[in-house]
Amino acid sequence: MNVKNLLVELFVEELPPKALNKLGNAFAVVLLEQLKAQGLASAESVVTAFASPRRLAAHITAVAPFAADKAVSAKLMPVAVGLSADGAPTPALLKKLQALGADVSAVAGLKRALDGKAEALFFERTVAGARLQEGLQKALLEAIAKLPIPKVMTYQLASGCAQPGWTSVSFVRPAHGLVALHGSDIVPVEALGLQSGNTTHGHRFEAAVDPVVLKDADSYAETLARDGAVIASFADRRADIIRQLNAAAAQIGGGVRAIEDEALLDEVTALVERPNVLVCSFEEEFLGVPQECLILTMKANQKYFPLLDAAGKLTHQFLIVSNISPADPSQVIGGNERVVRPRLADAKFFFDQDRKKTLESRVAGLDKVVYHNQLGSQGERVVRVRAIAKAIAQQLGGDALAQQADQAALLAKTDLVTDMVGEFPELQGTMGRYYALNDGLGVDVADAIEDHYKPRFAGDSLPRNPVGTAVALADKLETLVGMFGIGNLPTGDKDPFALRRHALGVIRMLTEQNLPLDVTALVEAAFNVLGDKCTAPREASVQALLTFMYDRLGGSLREEGYSAQEVDAVLALRPQRLAEVPKRLAAVRAFAALPEAAALAAANKRIGNILKKADTVDPHVSTVLLQEPAEIALHAAMQQAAPAAQAQFESGDYTASLQSLAALRAPVDAFFDGVMVNAEAIDVRLNRLGLLQSLHNAMNRVADLSKLAT
Repeated sequence: MNVKNLLVELFVEELPPKALNKLGNAFAVVLLEQLKAQGLASAESVVTAFASPRRLAAHITAVAPFAADKAVSAKLMPVAVGLSADGAPTPALLKKLQALGADVSAVAGLKRALDGKAEALFFERTVAGARLQEGLQKALLEAIAKLPIPKVMTYQLASGCAQPGWTSVSFVRPAHGLVALHGSDIVPVEALGLQSGNTTHGHRFEAAVDPVVLKDADSYAETLARDGAVIASFADRRADIIRQLNAAAAQIGGGVRAIEDEALLDEVTALVERPNVLVCSFEEEFLGVPQECLILTMKANQKYFPLLDAAGKLTHQFLIVSNISPADPSQVIGGNERVVRPRLADAKFFFDQDRKKTLESRVAGLDKVVYHNQLGSQGERVVRVRAIAKAIAQQLGGDALAQQADQAALLAKTDLVTDMVGEFPELQGTMGRYYALNDGLGVDVADAIEDHYKPRFAGDSLPRNPVGTAVALADKLETLVGMFGIGNLPTGDKDPFALRRHALGVIRMLTEQNLPLDVTALVEAAFNVLGDKCTAPREASVQALLTFMYDRLGGSLREEGYSAQEVDAVLALRPQRLAEVPKRLAAVRAFAALPEAAALAAANKRIGNILKKADTVDPHVSTVLLQEPAEIALHAAMQQAAPAAQAQFESGDYTASLQSLAALRAPVDAFFDGVMVNAEAIDVRLNRLGLLQSLHNAMNRVADLSKLAT
């Protein structure tokens, strides 16, 4: 079999840059999967994806010209249905065979085999393996159909169809070329009104020849780079941009570096076919504007890479990634500098205008900003956040902190009605801090205005001071309670109000900042503040939100490396102070490592099952009713271990508390070996249940140890 490497390329108009890398990988992966499914590619075949602004391509190794023939056995029907009493084929059998491309001559070769309790007829035959042309045709159409296209375009074909100018096709962008090479041989396939060949097109302006002729599949990237001035590989172009950015920064010197932004790097990689990094600059007077504004406008609007100095401060120079490499780049540099100047001037104008009004004067404007049709305006929301923030701050730091939190909560949303945030919504909070400092407010309040959005995403930093923590907790709790209070819950992958992120933010602040706050009390207090705005049943909403938060906490802990058993054991008790959860987990992990742990966990599970079947049990024990030596010994052991474990629990030494209970293993085992809990005498039975209840209470203060039982 003449196995060769395969290349497939679709040449199209400029593809959407933010989706390019995903489109290229999806195209290559589906092609390989489809060829493997048809036996044309093997498990050893390797696919390489190519994606540039005007092409999607895949190189696949070890592709066969045809697949091996294979034996196929098709169940037809029960023998009683397919053959008459004298063995003649019934009309039903003949019809079935005809559908499979066989006739009556095949009846004699049918195989009989048991299928369940009845005997059935099977038609066995050898099916010819797929040929590359038909197999690739199927794989290509499947790869095109499965592309994760953000938005489909419909356009008319100018040629290669029955009705030029009328026949329509749909694709991410109009396609103009198709290459399919098996080694150096063209595989005749078609798609999107195109016939395959061995020619493509290079760079719009800098290709050495046009069209670019590909002699074989393996020379694709090399030929495109040499004759077409195109780096076809997304990864190679990205690496080249990084190299050039670093080289340009090093040439400038002084420790400057290009800003790190993976999303921007990916987008720029998807915009150029052969990158050329150039150094540009703007007037230093613009550096008086907060650097976040300048950086954002350069990145978002122009796709430039701002340069930071060694201290992380923005410089007046920036890097561009051009798609052309002229001998004299001055025109390119000058053009980009002219384009960025009005953007920076706009940012300076917005900043200057915004500072003419105080944040406090903007509070009334929030009444005109709709938050949610059932929860009112941002102004109403600010009132609620203030009330929640004051209550939290009062617990954390008394009147002084409560006053600061109230002021920060009052002003936290006011930058939403500034010109700068109106133009750049991503700067909300950031600009509020600058304007608060401009208004002469304290640093703690200014930082809190910026930090009340934190953490914005996984791994983001937490608020830097207690004022910010109080307002951030209040802001997130108000959102969570408001949405749960009106029944607007996340479903599946849809979470438009980012409730999962808000819940994780609350959890992180409570745990990582070791806050002495009761999570149920926080939720209840927030529900009280929202009052009649919450139209869903109150108690059900409270419990639903708490369950939601504990579920998020459980998922987060498992991602951190705790086992499902450890997490379930701790969260089964729903500890109210989430700051204690890490200590409880550490205690459970240490307990699970003890030799007595497995037996005690199993006993705890057994005790729980016994108590579930009993009515309400009084945990007090009468020593007069203790009869069996094993129950007397267990009670005595508990008198020794339980008080120590209780004291250690109350002092917060959860690890020692659980380890103190390890001494109960032997008396617990002896109790179950030698004592009948359900004694005939009711007073003895109730006393033994009381003993088990007191044992159960002692064992499950830190965590539900039954969750550790295998």
